[in-house]
Amino acid sequence: MKLSLFGQKFAGESGIVELMDDLGTALSENPDLIFMGGGNPARIPALEDIFRDRLKAVLEDKEKCHALLGIYQAHQGEKAFLEEVAAFLNRRFGWDLTWRNITLSNGSQPAFFVLFNMFAGKMADGGQRTIHLPLIPEYLGYSDAGMTEKFFSATRPDIEHLDDRLFKYRVDFSGLELNDSMGALCVSRPTNPTGNVLTDGEVEHLDDLARKADIPLIIDGAYGLPFPGIIFTDAKPVWNDNIVLMLSLSKLGLPGVRTGIIVAREDIVQAFANATTIVNLSLGNLGPALVRDMIASDEILDLSQNHITPFYRERATIAVNWCREEMAGLPVHIHKPEGAIFLWLWFEGLPVTSQELYERLKQRGVLVIPGHNFFVGLEGDWPHKHECLRVSYAQDEKTIREGIRIIAEEVRRLYEERA
Repeated sequence: MKLSLFGQKFAGESGIVELMDDLGTALSENPDLIFMGGGNPARIPALEDIFRDRLKAVLEDKEKCHALLGIYQAHQGEKAFLEEVAAFLNRRFGWDLTWRNITLSNGSQPAFFVLFNMFAGKMADGGQRTIHLPLIPEYLGYSDAGMTEKFFSATRPDIEHLDDRLFKYRVDFSGLELNDSMGALCVSRPTNPTGNVLTDGEVEHLDDLARKADIPLIIDGAYGLPFPGIIFTDAKPVWNDNIVLMLSLSKLGLPGVRTGIIVAREDIVQAFANATTIVNLSLGNLGPALVRDMIASDEILDLSQNHITPFYRERATIAVNWCREEMAGLPVHIHKPEGAIFLWLWFEGLPVTSQELYERLKQRGVLVIPGHNFFVGLEGDWPHKHECLRVSYAQDEKTIREGIRIIAEEVRRLYEERA
């Protein structure tokens, strides 16, 4: 088969394809696998009941059911839904939005593919620009989204050591120099994989730098504000005409509906909607049908604040305590869990690479994600990136506890073998 350069890049092997394939294959071959690797949200019964009732109401109404199944949406999304989203954000946060500032996507992943390649890669003047990640490690799914090579650049973080074996990555503003080779800044808040939450001051500083460089700041809020609100620190939603804010319904408990919501200035929205029409033709109807009334009534905030945030905050606390118990005596550091659904474990001086540890744990029936995949765009080698694991705490407590026990046992064995 003769493939184009596009075909060779996107039809071949890539980090996220290999990992997603491995996750699916491992689960099908071993249904008893302790699954702590993916980004699937937890099952929260109260939310499942609400979404099931919403879906039932839509299906029992002939006109709503037809709108769900029988029509194409406009290329930007249904205007009435876009108006509800704009009104909600204006009402709750004082933003000055209209429906023309909102567009939808069939999930966040294709949205970032379009956004990134709108702002970076080969430019019309013959130059090349990157998406710059000011704080890594950063989301693995970004890494293969570029149409050209050397698509991402990154600034190495500062590491702040905290009490009780916790640590936190900080943006190294002294080393963050924006130049004409950068097409946009991008951060996730909270960060996948670490659960780091950029402070309001850090976001303001990044926005200021981006404005001075005349490039947008893209904020991936898939786990964040205003919904699903998986943030355990003081933080506020941020938007202005230089920020592209990406929201998602996935971590509400609806990953299967594949609905992303982009908030941006009108010219960016129009360009994005045009591009996604070429790629997707139309948008899915299910996500907007399920949550439209919840957004109109602000119920979506109540669900986030009263169900989602407390659930994950409690899980994070429990998981950290179990890590401390099971890993006592090991040179382990835990990134301070400020949000998202993961623990980020740093085994200082790990005798093997994170990839080798991942393979050993898979043989033990525990699936995690090796940390080196998340250091997207970082130039040069840094031993630290081979010493980390991302571990999900979205499973039931029994599964989490057993998975942490096996991880600790395997890591302890590695250090003992080296000694």
